[in-house]
Amino acid sequence: MALPLSAWRVNGGPVPVADALHAGYEPFALGATGSRLSAASPSAPRSSAICWSGRSGSRLTCPAGNPWIPGSGRSRSAPCGCVPAWTGATTLDRSGGWVRRGRAADGGTPRARPTASYHSNDLLPQANLPRMGDFNESVILDAIRRHPAGLSRVELAQATGLWAQTVSNITRRLLDQGVARESGKLNTGSGKPRTLLEIVPTSRYAVGVHLDPAVITCVLVDPLGTVVGHRSRRTPSGGDTDGTVADMAASVRSLVAESGLGDERVLGLGIAAPGPIDASAGWVVDPPELAGWGRYPLRERLSEATGLPALLDKDVTAAVVAERWAGAATESRNLLFFYLGTGSGMGLVVDDTVLRGVSGNAGEVGGLGAACSTRTLVDEAIALGVLGAEYTVLDPADAQRGLERLARLAAEGDAQADGIIERLAVRIGRGVCAAGTLLDVDTIVFGGPTWLVLAPRLLRTIEPMVARSPFVRATRPTAVLSTTLGENVAAVGAASLVLDQALSAQPRSLLLG
Repeated sequence: MALPLSAWRVNGGPVPVADALHAGYEPFALGATGSRLSAASPSAPRSSAICWSGRSGSRLTCPAGNPWIPGSGRSRSAPCGCVPAWTGATTLDRSGGWVRRGRAADGGTPRARPTASYHSNDLLPQANLPRMGDFNESVILDAIRRHPAGLSRVELAQATGLWAQTVSNITRRLLDQGVARESGKLNTGSGKPRTLLEIVPTSRYAVGVHLDPAVITCVLVDPLGTVVGHRSRRTPSGGDTDGTVADMAASVRSLVAESGLGDERVLGLGIAAPGPIDASAGWVVDPPELAGWGRYPLRERLSEATGLPALLDKDVTAAVVAERWAGAATESRNLLFFYLGTGSGMGLVVDDTVLRGVSGNAGEVGGLGAACSTRTLVDEAIALGVLGAEYTVLDPADAQRGLERLARLAAEGDAQADGIIERLAVRIGRGVCAAGTLLDVDTIVFGGPTWLVLAPRLLRTIEPMVARSPFVRATRPTAVLSTTLGENVAAVGAASLVLDQALSAQPRSLLLG
């Protein structure tokens, strides 16, 4: 009878929950270099041995305390004859046991693995999206995706710290599934050239929907973050929420149908919405610019209407996920995304972790004095006589026309128009400097529909403010960038939420309890 994880020991103590992982076909506990895994009782049956796939220098000891050295296949055993129970793909049960292809490692009935909540970068608390294999398969996929030029199996082992045999097993599965492909050879100067692997962009897709008060945008995105399909329409006014969701669902279905993809290649639907939201329940909660929506179960209704598993996140959070996935900040582990559209807000990443807060509403910028909406900007221009009454905003979508006129006037030298944009730039600059200093980020990215209209003028003020670092002496430069994903960054981010959950490694999913 195989022992549950709680029966094993690393360095004489319990296996750290955060280090309990699984690799390919091999259950294991991942500890620090030099860690030793052994059974809690020397009298445990031999069948309780498990495969050790830890970092360099780590050792697996059988229940009798004898070392087992992996790498020679199933026939290799410890000196006492113990052989690892290497019986198939595994996932870690949150109750502490291993679930092994339909049966628990202790021989009992498998326990269902619950859906996790995602505050502070946990898994998204939504419908169960399909995941591409186990944790280490996701590690391999993510490593390949992050290197567009391709990686060899040797380089994957070096980059991930996984055993060469584990990498070989996983890459074989990815090739068989059509998710990865061999893309060429790498000649290292000695020995046999190494075969490079790359992601097959047509293997999987995700749909992203951005519910903005002015416009609803739907995109179809491949695993590399490339938009392969797009639809947008003005957001209906009047508060007919069910009707609006029905229209959104019809756009999603048409987008997928026109692409010619089978349902099996669409991983799911991501939804980006203005805050506040109830992330756990999947509700929007009376968004200020969406009159009549109140508390509405957007995730559930849109999932039911499209037949796709769905995720809901705040739009500024989705935007920063897009930048990490395929935008201007793919190399940054600490970044701030300032979104300027119908409203404004920040998406935050610290140590490669997206910050969402306890309710999923992190990123509000009113307390930093950086809040702005297109409506208030145009209203100010009308009040100062820069724009005429014909630009009065009756609906969020109406503001774009006045905004574009304001930008043209400023570019033509109108001092009052330029002054309005300058005051906005100073507010935004102070806000991002304060937040950037607090979080110690190395990259600040700006984006959103309004940003694209005003970017040249705003950057002229904001870039020097960031460079001067008014709150603390700078120890290294901070990059200030505009998004490369265009005005649909939040919709691309919504799709990226799905790709990130389905294809990226999610360490917190392995925690028990």
